[in-house]
Amino acid sequence: MKLPLDLTPQLPEITAVRRDIHAHPELSFNEFRTSDLVAEKLASWGIEVTRGLGQTGVVGRLRNGNGSKALGLRADMDALPIEERNQFAHRSQHAGRMHACGHDGHTAMLLAAAQHLSQNRHFNGTVHFIFQPAEEGGAGGKAMVDDGLFTRFPCDAVFALHNWPGLKVGQFAVKPGPMMASSNEFEIRITGKGAHAAMPELGIDPIVVGSQIVTALQTLVARNLKPTDTGVVTVTQFHAGGSATNVIPVEAVLRGTARAFKPEVVDLIEAGMRRIVENTAAALGASAQLDFIRNYPATINDPAQAEFAACVLDDLVGPANVLREHDPSMGSEDFSYLLQQRPGAYLWIGNGDGAHRSAGHGLGPCMLHNPSYDFNDALLPLGANFWIKLVERFLS
Repeated sequence: MKLPLDLTPQLPEITAVRRDIHAHPELSFNEFRTSDLVAEKLASWGIEVTRGLGQTGVVGRLRNGNGSKALGLRADMDALPIEERNQFAHRSQHAGRMHACGHDGHTAMLLAAAQHLSQNRHFNGTVHFIFQPAEEGGAGGKAMVDDGLFTRFPCDAVFALHNWPGLKVGQFAVKPGPMMASSNEFEIRITGKGAHAAMPELGIDPIVVGSQIVTALQTLVARNLKPTDTGVVTVTQFHAGGSATNVIPVEAVLRGTARAFKPEVVDLIEAGMRRIVENTAAALGASAQLDFIRNYPATINDPAQAEFAACVLDDLVGPANVLREHDPSMGSEDFSYLLQQRPGAYLWIGNGDGAHRSAGHGLGPCMLHNPSYDFNDALLPLGANFWIKLVERFLS
């Protein structure tokens, strides 16, 4: 693929940065070394640097000309608490920590764009390079917004780019409306009556109650949601009893996740869960309490900005490689907090099927959140080209 901008001269440095970040992963709100590296690079290219938003976030500001418009570009920096199985040279040097979602690559792509734009200012306005902490469950996007991200760095629009295994290198996906689901978690605490397992008539078995609740919860999506709506309710933990096999326990605890694209669907799921949990327990002589915690909202693209990004991609990789009708994901993303404040779009860039990994990979699939994952360095010039062309067209 021939890209409009030849970034070959800077690729060795940016690739080294990506692999250095991969080798030194840092968890949510502990991205101290990573943010030091990002700030140092931005400052060395003459970009104004602000640190400390959302604790460890970094924002670089680059102005040119007299244009009044401003654009925000976001990359996430944090890693995951996963033990890496890969054995190549840039594998994680920290036990139990790994860049298994490609945030090292997202950071490197945005740095490559920042370096080029600082040296080739073919735009009129302001670019804000937003390096965000704690995407992996820490709501670092919300933390940056709460710290005044858009008050201190006004943006007319904001965009984010995430690698997507399974999409071919050279392909992008962007669509109007939902790209990622909301993330909500729940805990159900059931109280029964303990007894000897040989005399169940003397107790109220919370395991039986919990089993009935798990089965009944499956009707929420199948029989309460409209077929045109999308939702997921999954029980992922069931805890009850101790080491003894002849004891009916007093309590059982269920935990899991519920996901949807529309807030009203989340409302319906929560209300339905509460009805099922309380009434099922009562019908069986027990009591139960539901705690429903709303985490990341759905990531919903502004239609105009999604199409604007798609048009930039049409020119970059050709319309056949721009997937405007790709299915959204039931995963979640805290870029949603930024999109609640400013119009913009969240895009996927194809990471391939894992063939890019060297011989030292962990023999597992190259999927997100997998211990055998590695970001595809072939994306670095491609993603940087997209960021640069997006800036030049938005701030033309």
